[in-house]
Amino acid sequence: MAHPVRSRRHRPHEEEEHENHERWMVTYADMITLLMVLFIVLFAMGQTDVEKFKALKASLAVGFGQESAVLDGSSSLLQQPGTQAVTQVAPKVPRPVAADGQVDRTVATRNAARRELARLRTVEARIRQALRQRGLESDVRTTYDERGLVVSLVSKHVVFRNDLATLSARGERVVDAVGPVLADLPDRLEIAGNTNQVDVRPAYFDTDWDLSSARAVTVLRRLEERLGVRTDRLSVAGYGRTRPLVDPARRGSQVVNKRVDIVVLSPAEASVRELLPELAADGTRSPATPTTSGDAS
Repeated sequence: MAHPVRSRRHRPHEEEEHENHERWMVTYADMITLLMVLFIVLFAMGQTDVEKFKALKASLAVGFGQESAVLDGSSSLLQQPGTQAVTQVAPKVPRPVAADGQVDRTVATRNAARRELARLRTVEARIRQALRQRGLESDVRTTYDERGLVVSLVSKHVVFRNDLATLSARGERVVDAVGPVLADLPDRLEIAGNTNQVDVRPAYFDTDWDLSSARAVTVLRRLEERLGVRTDRLSVAGYGRTRPLVDPARRGSQVVNKRVDIVVLSPAEASVRELLPELAADGTRSPATPTTSGDAS
């Protein structure tokens, strides 16, 4: 018996997918590319040229599809952190407050020195008036130094005789004339003894230091015991031959340098007192300069 032939549904021809045996090369190429990029980056990071590193980073960012690249600001781009990359265009000018403050202090100091000098000149004028009333004005010379007003007992009639620490009659009159003025002052007083510069040992004292100190004590005791100057305002100093008033080479200098200085000590600050000699340099010295010469201390 003949079997009926079954009809078969027509199926489209399906081709078998072609197998690519070279795909590993793509992966290998990607790996090689990444390694190359890695080594380039490591090489670039090992260099100190920051600008080239920035350029490399920007180009890599563009190559990987990043439209813009911005460097992080967490680390300094300078080789030495803390330094300034570009100098400022505008010059550095001190702040007006600091500059004005310095100027103000200088002006204030000079003004204070002028006021102190004016006060001491008033004292000087009172001393000269007291001496003038007794005809003794030429027996004193006045100067100013960093201590204050210096009243030097220098008389052509001799305040101290040779080698002695005893006041002459003329010297006693000079001290008695200035004593009442000094007693009225609030300032402290330094009584400083001096000898001349003759290199001769004093007859009655071991050294010039002893003689100069003894002369200062003599004047100090007269001011305290006879003229009422308070003890707590007085101090004594002996300078020997170390502080000549005039050049020892000048004729008559030995008589002038053999003296006692009564120093009216200024209570002003040191910066103010330092300006006193400069401001007083316009003729505060008395014109009298003894012309007689003496050889002994």
